[in-house]
This record gives sequence, structure tokens and C-alpha cells, in this order.
Amino acid sequence: MHDMTLTELARALEAGEFTSRQLTESLLERIEHLDGELNSFISVTAEQALAAADAADDARTRGEAGPLTGLPLALKDIFCTEGVKTSCGSKMLDNFIAPYDANVVEKLKAAGTVSLGKTNMDEFAMGSSNENSHYGPVKNPWDLSAVPGGSSGGSAAAVAAGLVPAALGTDTGGSIRQPAAFCGITGLKPTYGRVSRYGMVAYASSLDQAGPMARTAEDCALLLSAIAGHDLRDSTSVARGVPDYRAELGTSLSGLKIGLPKEYFGDGLDPAVESAIREAVKVYESLGATVQEVSLPHTHHAIPAYYVIAPAEASSNLSRYDGVRFGHRCDAPKDLEDLYKRSRAEGFGDEVKRRILIGTHTLSEGFFDAYYKKAQQVRRLIRQDFMDAFEEVDVLMGPSTPTPAFDLGANKDPVSMYLQDIYTIAINLAGIPGISVPAGNVDGRPVGLQILGPHFAESQLLNVAHQFQQVTDWHQQRPAFGKENA
Repeated sequence: MHDMTLTELARALEAGEFTSRQLTESLLERIEHLDGELNSFISVTAEQALAAADAADDARTRGEAGPLTGLPLALKDIFCTEGVKTSCGSKMLDNFIAPYDANVVEKLKAAGTVSLGKTNMDEFAMGSSNENSHYGPVKNPWDLSAVPGGSSGGSAAAVAAGLVPAALGTDTGGSIRQPAAFCGITGLKPTYGRVSRYGMVAYASSLDQAGPMARTAEDCALLLSAIAGHDLRDSTSVARGVPDYRAELGTSLSGLKIGLPKEYFGDGLDPAVESAIREAVKVYESLGATVQEVSLPHTHHAIPAYYVIAPAEASSNLSRYDGVRFGHRCDAPKDLEDLYKRSRAEGFGDEVKRRILIGTHTLSEGFFDAYYKKAQQVRRLIRQDFMDAFEEVDVLMGPSTPTPAFDLGANKDPVSMYLQDIYTIAINLAGIPGISVPAGNVDGRPVGLQILGPHFAESQLLNVAHQFQQVTDWHQQRPAFGKENA
């Protein structure tokens, strides 16, 4: 069962090949046997999962099953889940039991899914390797000496290892697409505002977006249909109908115009990764697409702009964790100032502290115009680059990451870690959707192809990814890890 896609599992449940309870028990057993080595889960919610599986089986018996009824998945530990620890990978929230469900969790529960637990992540979603977690690093199932990517590394590793067929992640600067690339799975970052952020613990509110991570584009389409949509509790949620994303997966690619941004194929790109991406583009040409070079001239400003805007918003969002309202509180504070200082010093890890300090500095008097306002102006130029490109082409393609997964401990310098997101960050600044699909491997480590589209072009992106997966088998390859426990 663990090798099946979400769509295959849905068909098997429908056909009565096994029950949701049998499937859930099998995966919980697999998690118990394998996750000690992988560390992809922070909390496993076995009791709630089995109860949800039984309810799903009852619904199916009554003839009330929907497309997701009884399907197991996992949630990045950034989504509030009623009665379950929601830690964001931080000591600060190690004792926080969420009193309510995030919008996406509500929707998935209503659809009859079975949550197996909460996955590990970089603390408060700040990181590109999943080494910044209070609960220890996650390992990449393709090579246990490699990182799985971040910040949604637990979700990516769990899907790649067959512990769960799909999971939710969040993407602020690449945190769905980069771990999807490193772990050889499919991950979609929707248009900003397509999925409600209500109950998703905020990192950078103008950039954060939740999305699906699964084996295939078809699986991501199934999940996106369930979690997308307007929500009055999120002021940035867009009031726009949700299409059936699977309905458009059979569309021919004949005449599709693909743009290759020249800035995505320059210095810093591993030649073996570039070769895999160009081979993938040839596959699209064989499917009837045309390819041309385009330019995104402000690409080199994306990382500096992002690392002003995101930390500024983080410093504001994380000010609520003060040892008073909720979260970690230091022992025996001498006075209120001591309580604030020690609670935050003890509760936050180094990378989170670094970003809070940067953000507080850029928002301070005398620096706001020079940094935050200027970064927002640059952001507008970056967005315009994409709008101009989409006047010429339908989609953009390039690498998801400059290299395959790097070794655990290899990027100790924060700036070298930030450069890992060179191809993903601009997409969040522009608010457009992007998807990463498996497109090869280098020395046994997966390579991701990133496909980008205009705002609300998720249906097209999913179809473009799906058509590639119909004629290639990169998404069907599985790591050796865990095969003995099949």
C-alpha cells in the first residue's frame, strides 16, 4: 500500500480492496518502524487517525464517500489542529496544544481524510534544510546523509519514504518546492490568496501560502480542490470559485509556449542539474510545446529583497511569543523585562533570532524607508518581470534548486543557505503559483523541474506537470530506504 499514490489508494478504497482502517494501521506501523531513523514526524496521532478511518469506512458503507474519504495524509506542524500539539518546530511552542483547527484542516476533516500526525519542519518555517528544528534534523530517505530540504522537510521526507501518500506544506520562499525537489516528489505552491492562511502560524504574512505535497501532479490536484477557496477569516483570501483541478489534467500540450528564463541557467547552477532540466524540456517539445528564452532581469534582487521583507514581517508576527500569552516561559523571572528577555532567548533557536533581529532593524526608525520600503519597490519590479514574461509565454520552466540535496551540516554559513532558494524566492514575492516535479537524479539524489504560471493558473500548471508524468517515470522511482519494511 505504501507505494501507491493518493489517486490509486482512492480507487482501491472505492473498489473495496481494503478499508481505510486497514490502510491507516499499515501506515502507522510503517511510521513506527521507520521514522525513528528519518525523524519526519513531530507528533503521530494514531488514536485520532483510527477513529477518523472508522468514520470514513462507515461513510463509505452508507454510500456517502467523497473523493478524499478515508485517505491518509500528514500536516506540517505549522497548522493549528484542535487538541494536538502545534509546535512549528520550536521550543517556544513545545507546550502549545491548539484550541481550534486551521481552515485547511477543517476542510480536510470535512472531506473525510485521515490525519496521521504533524510533520517536522524548520523552526517557524525559517530554513532550507530542516536542520533548524528543535526536534532535530529530518533525513532525506534517498540518502540519510543528506538534508530533505526545508522548511517543509518532514512532509517531503514522509511522502518520499512511503510513510504517508500526501502531506500539506507551506511555502514562504520555496518551502514546498525545494524539499519536493530534494526528495523526488511533486509539490505545489498556489497563488497567494488561493488557500486560506487562517490557523496557519504566520512567518511572513504577505508571502506564506499552504499547498499539497504528494507523489504526482494528479494527487496534488485532488488535494488542492479540497483546500482552496475563499475564507472570510483571512483578509488576503481571494473570493474566487475553485475549479475541479483534476478535470483539466487531460489537456493536450500542443502549442504550449514555454519560456526558459536565462537568469535561471547561469553561474551557480550544477551542470548535472542543468542537463536534467534541459532533457525534461526536450520531453515537452516532443509533446508539442515550443520553447524560447525569456528574461527576468530583476532576478538577482530577489534574495536581498526577500531577506528584508520576510524577516521584517517575522519580527512583527513573532512578537506575540513573549512568555505571557502562550508558549515557553522562563523559570522564576525577576521582573517583567527578565520574563520577556529570557523566555524569548530560551524559546527561539539561532536562525529565528537572526531573522527577528534583521527584521526589527529594518523596521526601525531611520531604516524603514531605506530597507523595507525599498524592498517592497523592488518586489513590484520582480512581479512585473513575471507579468511581462507571461505576455510572451504560457509557462516558465527551470530548475527548482541549484544543486541536488546537500549533505547534513554542509551549509553552516547562513548566507550560503539563503542562496539555496535563488530560483524559488521570486515566485513568492510575485505571488504567482509554482510546482516542482521530479525530473532526474544526480548521483542518486533527485532533481526537481520548476514550472511557473500566471496568477491562478494552477489548473494549467497541474496539467503541464501531469502530462510530463504520463511519459516519464521519475515520479515513480522510490528510495531504497524502507523497502525491507514493504
